[in-house]
Amino acid sequence: MTIIYPEIEPYEHGFLDVGDGQQLYWETCGNPDGLPALYLHGGPGSGCSTFARRYFDPSVYRIVLFDQRNCGRSLPNAADMATELGTNTTWHLVEDIEKLRRHLQVTNWLLLGTSWGSTLALAYAQTYPACIREIVLAAVTTTRRSEIEWLTHGMASLFPMERDRLLNALPGDVRQLGVLEGYHRLLNSPDLGIRLEAACNWHDWEAASILLADPMGLPRRWQDPRYLLMRARIITHYFRNLAWLDDGVLLRNVGRLADIPGVLVQGRLDLEAPLVTAWELSKAWPQSRLVIVENAAHSASHEGLAGTIVDATDTFRKIPQK
Repeated sequence: MTIIYPEIEPYEHGFLDVGDGQQLYWETCGNPDGLPALYLHGGPGSGCSTFARRYFDPSVYRIVLFDQRNCGRSLPNAADMATELGTNTTWHLVEDIEKLRRHLQVTNWLLLGTSWGSTLALAYAQTYPACIREIVLAAVTTTRRSEIEWLTHGMASLFPMERDRLLNALPGDVRQLGVLEGYHRLLNSPDLGIRLEAACNWHDWEAASILLADPMGLPRRWQDPRYLLMRARIITHYFRNLAWLDDGVLLRNVGRLADIPGVLVQGRLDLEAPLVTAWELSKAWPQSRLVIVENAAHSASHEGLAGTIVDATDTFRKIPQK
C-alpha cells in the first residue's frame, strides 16, 4: 500500500485580491522549481487542510493550495452574517483559479480535486483546457440535480431516522419550504443561536453516511461551531442554485478534455458521491482511468483512498530538470 507523503510546511503564502472585496488565501509547498500542481478542496466551503499537502511528492511538485471564496483563511468569512455570498459562484471560483495561475506565473498545472473540488476542477479545465497537464479527481462529483437530490433526499432510504431528525429540526413554518430552502433560511437568520443549531443539524445529517463506512471519518474541524456555520452556509447557497451549472453540462462537455489524461479515484462505499458518477465520467472521457477503492467511503483522508490518490499523482511526476 502506498504511504502518503510526510507533513510539510509552506515555503510561501499570501492573499490574492480577486475583486468583489475577496481576499483568497494561498500557499505553496514542496519544490519551488517543480511541476505545478493545484489542489481544489471540497464542500463547497470546506477550506483546505494541511493533509492535502501530502498527496504530492514534495521533491517533484510545486504544490499550490488555496481556500475558495468565503471559507478557510480567505476573507471575508461566511460565518459572519455581514458576508454576502452573491459573488460566490462556481464561475467566480473558475476565474479565481485562473487569476491565481497568472499570479504564480504558472504555465500549466496538474489539477487534483476531491468531492466538490472535482466539480470545480472539471468546470475550470473545460473552460481553460490549455492550462491543464493532467487531472486527478477523487470522490467524484459533477453537482448535477440528481446528485444534489440524492444528498438531500435520496439518502433518506438508507437513513430514515436521521432524515426524520433533519426535517423535524425545521420549525413548522419553515419545514414546508423543504430541506434546502428551509436550512438556507435558518442559516441566514439574524439569530446566531438559530444559525449555529441549523449548522449542527445539517452536519449531523452528513455525518450519518460518512460514519457508516468510516467510523473515524469526521474531520476534527467539525468540532468547531463557527466552521460548521461557514461550511453549511456555503453548501446550501451552492446547492439551492444547482451550482450555477446547466444540468449535466460537465459530462456533456467532457470532450474538451480530449487531450488531457486523468485518473478518477472512487471509494466503493462512498454514499455521498455514489460510484455511478465516476463511472459515467470515465465512459465519457476515454483519456481517463477509473480506480475503484474497495472498503473506502467519501473521506479523501481515508488510508486506502489517500494512498490511491498519491499513486495517481505519482503517475504524472517527472524529475525536474536542473
